[in-house]
Amino acid sequence: MDFALSDEQEQLRSQARELLARECPTARVRKIMESGSGHDSDLWRGFAEAGWLGVLVPEELGGSGLGLLDAAVLLGELGRAVVPGPFVVSSIGAVVALREGGAKAQQKAWLPRIAAGEAVATLALAEPPEPRFDAAGVAARARAAGASTRLDGRKLFVEYAQLADLVLVAARSGRPGRAAGWDGVELFALPARAPGLEVEPLVSVDETRRPCELRLAGVRLPAGAKLPRGSKALQRAVDACAVAIAAESLGGAERALEDAVAYVKVRQQFGRPVGSFQAVQHMAADAAAAIEPARSLLWYAAWAFDARPAEASLAASMAKAQCADVYRKVSRTAIEMQGGIGFTWENDMHLFFKRALANASAFGDVEQHQDRVADLAGF
Repeated sequence: MDFALSDEQEQLRSQARELLARECPTARVRKIMESGSGHDSDLWRGFAEAGWLGVLVPEELGGSGLGLLDAAVLLGELGRAVVPGPFVVSSIGAVVALREGGAKAQQKAWLPRIAAGEAVATLALAEPPEPRFDAAGVAARARAAGASTRLDGRKLFVEYAQLADLVLVAARSGRPGRAAGWDGVELFALPARAPGLEVEPLVSVDETRRPCELRLAGVRLPAGAKLPRGSKALQRAVDACAVAIAAESLGGAERALEDAVAYVKVRQQFGRPVGSFQAVQHMAADAAAAIEPARSLLWYAAWAFDARPAEASLAASMAKAQCADVYRKVSRTAIEMQGGIGFTWENDMHLFFKRALANASAFGDVEQHQDRVADLAGF
């Protein structure tokens, strides 16, 4: 049995690493962080030209028509470079939701524009008081109002809502209450400038991301705004985003460890390289040993999403929980290997550590996914 990536996937990884090293070094990441939007339209246009923004968009709609495993290869490289921007929510989450749950008219209206970099989309799922990225997190209401639908509620951690052209909002049209599960949860395509929609940027530990709070106060939508297969598509989109965050996390962990090892090889202490001390070597070895099994979970989850949908949710939660936890631990170890300089503003290591903290809670924290694994596996 061959567990290796295909030649095409290896080529995608190589090309992505080369492009990001040239176009998105950490100096540019820092510049984007300091901007008001946290987004670089020139960089985004370059991603579109490379075909990345439409990696999951069908070819007949202007995309590459690839699978989530191919996207995971790309996301690993984006994670290594700590790339800012709405790639996960727009090119993964929103594309999967539209591709699998949208009407033909909705797909034709949005997927080609997303693939071309002409539109940004995002997902609005989690809510106060306990932000969750599952059915238990949906209490916002969708009520029929004549020929239109009225949306009311609040959404938290909606990434890049301040610059999105389309917001896919989860709301309950069936019986209210978090205990109702996915029954009655619908997905609506909401133009970002709709009357009654308020967007407030939130402060995040990871300044390469821009989460927002949405307040929906009597937002009116036409009948065609509801995705026909929205509930199932939303579940698939959340699984895809969980795998995407896992891939990003694994790439970030690899890069953090590589940079820390490169540092201790040249940093002198007591007349010898810090990396020659056994304690430091053991720290690096333990980090490397944690990364390898996480990689196996990730590749399986990405493959299962396309090839074995019945196993996809369990695999996605396993990969998300493990990879996010590994990223958090490895980035902390990388800082400790570098000593006090590791978390200074001038050192890039804090970029990885803060991204690891943000990824740990994105699309469900480690504990939520561990609970989901136990439920799905029947433990």
